Amino acid sequence: MTTMYDLAREEYAALGIDTEAVMEKLAAKPISVHCWQGDDVLGFDQEGGLSGGIQATGDYPGRARTFEELTADFEAAMALVPGAKRINLHASYAVFTDENPWVDRDALEYKHFEPWVIWAREHGFGIDFNPTIFGHPMMNNELSLSSPDKATRDFWIRHCKACRKISQQIAEALDDQTLCNIWIPDGLKDVPADRFGLRERLRDSLDEIYAEKYDRVIDCCESKVFGIGLESMTVGSNEFYLAYAATHPGVYDLLDLGHFHPTENVADKLSALLLFFDKVPLHVTRPVRWDSDHVILFDDPTKEMAMEIAHAPGAWEKVIIGLDFFDASINRVGAWATGTRAMEKSLLYALLQPAARLKELQDTYQFTEKMILGEQAKSMPFGAVWDEYCRRQGCPLDGGLFAEVAAYEAKVLPQRQ
Repeated sequence: MTTMYDLAREEYAALGIDTEAVMEKLAAKPISVHCWQGDDVLGFDQEGGLSGGIQATGDYPGRARTFEELTADFEAAMALVPGAKRINLHASYAVFTDENPWVDRDALEYKHFEPWVIWAREHGFGIDFNPTIFGHPMMNNELSLSSPDKATRDFWIRHCKACRKISQQIAEALDDQTLCNIWIPDGLKDVPADRFGLRERLRDSLDEIYAEKYDRVIDCCESKVFGIGLESMTVGSNEFYLAYAATHPGVYDLLDLGHFHPTENVADKLSALLLFFDKVPLHVTRPVRWDSDHVILFDDPTKEMAMEIAHAPGAWEKVIIGLDFFDASINRVGAWATGTRAMEKSLLYALLQPAARLKELQDTYQFTEKMILGEQAKSMPFGAVWDEYCRRQGCPLDGGLFAEVAAYEAKVLPQRQ
């Protein structure tokens, strides 16, 4: 019997696209999925709320409160998503026990994350890592690594050094590499009297943090244009971190889609970095008017980013895809599954585009045919290939996703009241 997928495969083959090869390629590309969607970015180490302009809005029931609940929810969500996955941890998710009691962030060790490593190995997940430089009493007037107070800077320098060492040990335990990303909210609400001094102190702090080299750690820094309460100046701007990465081999500039002006096209930045860096880390999110970190959808900005990843020379190997969204107003497992599937779906859509022919038409100035072919590709039977990909990966089709999410919620919600 001829299936919808068989017909789709033939139609794509007429454009020179092998759907079988595309699905095989996509299944091997890992996506690093953030742990903090599951508990609204609260973590396990502090009782205070968020800071640094981070806001998780909503109060949907069922938030994970423990390591066991968070890992169970993550497993449930990732079972609904095709493709290879990693988990991205913040240092605030250290697991404290009677044997390994609470310590402050500057004294964290590998043992506080060993439960994550054991769990990840059992489920075939890689791990990425982040120092947590927010939501802590040592955030001195929302300044950390750039603070004029030496004791404040030193505390966070120790924290970042500890996190890089932990990242190396995680990577060794999993025989892998670990991305270690530093983001700081440092900035000022009103017009600064001294921008230079803040950035000079940040540079010097980073130099101290990165003095020790680790062979399994991929170091990066994440820029931002502004934060709530920090509207007038952000110390770690994209210009700062791009210049730092360009002059410090082994350190990379991480691009977060929500950390730029709303009218900037972050996908356009990718090819510029690919020409000069052997790795380009990403945080894919969906900003709505500001860095709101809405759940990723199968929308034009995500598809355009996926097109660059799929077709810019070397991008598939160089770009490290991480996700960063959190919504406390909806079912968190559903948010995880929907956003991660949207990233996978966007990559599949991009791989199925006739990119080589479109490039040829652009390079030979045949812009009318390029436009018409591009429009033709948009109405190709992409959905049939996506459904086949999900079937082969043992995941529900789009029409069956909500039922799976609702069934899991019905099972766990009574235990979390």
